[in-house]
Amino acid sequence: MTDATPPANPPADTPPAGAPEQGQPAGPGFRILAQYVRDLSFENPRAPESLRLEGKPQIDMGVEMGAQGRPDGLFEVDLKMSVKSTSEDGKPVFQVELVYGGLFALSGVSEQDIEPMLLIECPRYLFPYAREVISRATGDGGFYPPFLIDPIDFAAIYMSRQEQIARSPAEPGQA
Repeated sequence: MTDATPPANPPADTPPAGAPEQGQPAGPGFRILAQYVRDLSFENPRAPESLRLEGKPQIDMGVEMGAQGRPDGLFEVDLKMSVKSTSEDGKPVFQVELVYGGLFALSGVSEQDIEPMLLIECPRYLFPYAREVISRATGDGGFYPPFLIDPIDFAAIYMSRQEQIARSPAEPGQA
């Protein structure tokens, strides 16, 4: 009988799992070099009354993705999220606005795939961390359970935006 368990410390010359073999080109991908809260705002204007809310509050949520290149060849990606909660009678419960960013290095990405990588894959990576910041802010604001954002389909948002751009008429005077 053989033991199929890998050694606890593989030899130093063994590449990490999933790493390309020596001599094989690496596929397209990105590395995150930093992630950070660029801007965070939490408002609980009716505390402590808002903490004893009866009924289910209305939630209005917005998500935006933005990316820009830098002179050093890296890319800054921002995930902007806003959540506004109001009671059934229209009074504010809480409002959270967050801009969560990351600094990314792309490798092996073709020119036509840079935008989708920056606006789909990079936000997909940042999302769980941004979700945690919002959850912690609402929890620290006294709300129990804290507000948790459902998973977001960044590919669908990107495709919808691309379709919207394609349907918009050209500005007068543009070819």
